[in-house]
Amino acid sequence: MRHPLRKAVPFAALLPMALTVIVGYLGTVLWSLRISLTNSRSFPSDTFVGMAQYTRLFENERWLLSLNNLALYGVLFIGACLVIGFLLAVFIDQNVTGEGVLRTIFLYPYAMSFVATGLVWQWMLTPGNGIEQAAHQFGFAGFSFDWIVDQDMVMYTVVIATVWQASGLVMAMMLAGLRGIDGEIWKAARLDGIPAWRVYLSIVLPMLWPTIATVLLLLTTAVVKLFDAVVAMTQGGPGTASEVPAKFIMDHLFGRANIALASAGAVLLLVPVLAMLAPYAYARSRKGRA
Repeated sequence: MRHPLRKAVPFAALLPMALTVIVGYLGTVLWSLRISLTNSRSFPSDTFVGMAQYTRLFENERWLLSLNNLALYGVLFIGACLVIGFLLAVFIDQNVTGEGVLRTIFLYPYAMSFVATGLVWQWMLTPGNGIEQAAHQFGFAGFSFDWIVDQDMVMYTVVIATVWQASGLVMAMMLAGLRGIDGEIWKAARLDGIPAWRVYLSIVLPMLWPTIATVLLLLTTAVVKLFDAVVAMTQGGPGTASEVPAKFIMDHLFGRANIALASAGAVLLLVPVLAMLAPYAYARSRKGRA
């Protein structure tokens, strides 16, 4: 039902704004696509080279390493955020004392910038500081935690930092979904003697699918654009061990003056986002017509 004080905005008034947004967004995407098909270096060029930049991209070991790192990061980041966020939401949904304070505490990290988060976690994980120093002060003299300078483990430190930051947002969205579930379901489950974990697994989670789909879309977008936390924590190191596509693109766009190769990478980064967005938008449109 329409709110009695809310006035309908004429479609004609919204049309210029909608066209500006659509043209602006599509224009930048199409410009990047056009540049990726040229031999542009420091400045745009009209010399068409076809798919040469994309071929060069997949012959570049640094780009391939960045894709591997992003795949590893994406699986761990999304999985951990979903599990931790859901468990926190279930915990708070039990009407615990100080619920408002707990919600604020869990959600607060998301209000921080990835740069601030990365710098704090860099200090905490650097050997001789933070966690390692605290362990030594508590008497664990032989404790060592050097993941951030270990080429094989450095991506896990980025996962730890970003999961800490993003889990609160997942918790808030999951909690909103849980609060929208009819309480009669729980009463019926108790009468039937069904364990709580079974209710969550078989009934609650399927009912939360729209919320989970939205969370997945947001987390996938966060994975694709991962940049700030890596730069703040590791600068892509040690060596290139924590290289990610967004950093590769920025380095070639500003540091190596190769805007064509950077544009090709940017176009490829758009693919996973569209792959997630297209079925989500289709499902929402079908739901709207139903």
